[in-house]
Amino acid sequence: MTTLSLAVLDLAGTTVADDGIVEDAFLHALSREGVRQGSARHDAMMRHVRDTMGESKVSVFRHLFDGDEDTAQRANTAFEEAYAQMVASGRCSALPGARQAIESLRAHGCAVVLNTGFSPRTRDDLLASLGWSALADAVLSPADAGRGRPYPDMVLTALLRTGAPSVDSVAVVGDTPHDMRAGRAAGAGLVAGVLTGGHDAQSLRAAGADQVLDSVAGLPALIEAADRAA
Repeated sequence: MTTLSLAVLDLAGTTVADDGIVEDAFLHALSREGVRQGSARHDAMMRHVRDTMGESKVSVFRHLFDGDEDTAQRANTAFEEAYAQMVASGRCSALPGARQAIESLRAHGCAVVLNTGFSPRTRDDLLASLGWSALADAVLSPADAGRGRPYPDMVLTALLRTGAPSVDSVAVVGDTPHDMRAGRAAGAGLVAGVLTGGHDAQSLRAAGADQVLDSVAGLPALIEAADRAA
């Protein structure tokens, strides 16, 4: 195994505790589009939302509204507005040890790129609220790379942005099966799940995780161990 030189880390659920506001923002957006809470349609839509956590949000809305682009864009705008309001109200915080893990990795020569299914606007609002705007080497959304998860585009764009030598030198870390699938599709040398989101170890391993950590705080030790074994 090649020495790991780049860690691509998810935001909500992996490095950031969002107090359920992603789901709450989806609920708000569906309500704005007249989808009645408690209806069979609403329940089916929310199941899809939970199953596709980590995917580009506008892509999720396109699926929910059967490819109607105008409705998807309108719902996505409602999502972003609701999410921004909840971030501003203080409902987001860094997960314990997350900032320290990022700083430790960078101090030891491993670049860090944060990636997310949020739009650049929502992502940047979140990072600003945490004081993380300059914490990582780069930050990416699907709009910066082409396609969102489970496609490998953001991972490969992170490699190009940082000049990492090969996909074998990349670690991908997230809390959802889509994170794991993106890492596998990119050919990452290490794909690791964390249990701080909404998915258990079994589902993360089934989607391709090499390792499952209690939290991202354990990542520096995992990468150090992998490098010693390389």
